[in-house]
Amino acid sequence: MQPTLLILAAGMASRYGSLKQIQQFGPSGETIVDYSIYDAIRAGFGKVVFIIRKDFEKEFKEIFEPKLKGRIATDYVYQEMDAFLNGYPMPADRAKPWGTAHAVLCAKDAIKEPFAVINADDFYGRDSFEKAAAFLKDAAKPDVYSVIGYQLSKTISEHGSVSRGVCAADSESNLAAINERTKVYKDGDQIVYEDADGGKHPMPADTPVSMNFWGFHPSVFDLSQGLFKDFLKKDGDKPKSEFFIPIVVDHFIKNKLGVVNVIPTGAQWFGVTYKEDAPGVQESLTALVQSGEYPDNLWK
Repeated sequence: MQPTLLILAAGMASRYGSLKQIQQFGPSGETIVDYSIYDAIRAGFGKVVFIIRKDFEKEFKEIFEPKLKGRIATDYVYQEMDAFLNGYPMPADRAKPWGTAHAVLCAKDAIKEPFAVINADDFYGRDSFEKAAAFLKDAAKPDVYSVIGYQLSKTISEHGSVSRGVCAADSESNLAAINERTKVYKDGDQIVYEDADGGKHPMPADTPVSMNFWGFHPSVFDLSQGLFKDFLKKDGDKPKSEFFIPIVVDHFIKNKLGVVNVIPTGAQWFGVTYKEDAPGVQESLTALVQSGEYPDNLWK
């Protein structure tokens, strides 16, 4: 069975103002997500499921359907505010979505096979998709999930600090914990993170970090649904609370429901954390095209 790629795209319109203004980085107007889908197709994924919002469904499909028709099966699911509340009253002051794990949960009825989860606006690299596809085809089980571990030095912005989830792995390369570092940046020839008191702590360049590239068995949906119910009871009345994927993964590990393989990659990650990052993203993609990694026009 071919795995599915689930793309978290429900926030795209809010980030870019309009889908027609999604930033084009490739030589033929490709967006970052175009490269992810291209890499997924050649790695052997059989379907792409987009998580979007109904208020930009028509516009979204007009952008992506012509590109993907005949190349890969596509489906759409919607992260709506009232999804999976199951009688929980919608807080009057709730303005933002419920978070990434809720977004994944919204795909429960659309995915029955092992699947990967990525962000729509991050570039992950061919190696990551090939390793994710191999895991999903051969190793994903109800008690075995995965996360792609990027080398920290290949995820840093040149234009400011970033937040990174540092993957702590055990002797068998299974995830023990993700430690969130909220202020990570280059300091001379070192990479450091600052603690709450402003203290600087050096981090090895090859420290594995999560960039939200997960591999799941569909059993994760039932697990997430139960945990979302618990989340609503505890934090549903907080306007800014969010139900994140690491909440589900942390529960999975700590309650010994299974293991999460940390799959290392040497791929270069990049994204637009700051607007100043955009020229560098374009330059990186141009270099990959010139090296022959991608064609001048992905969908020609």
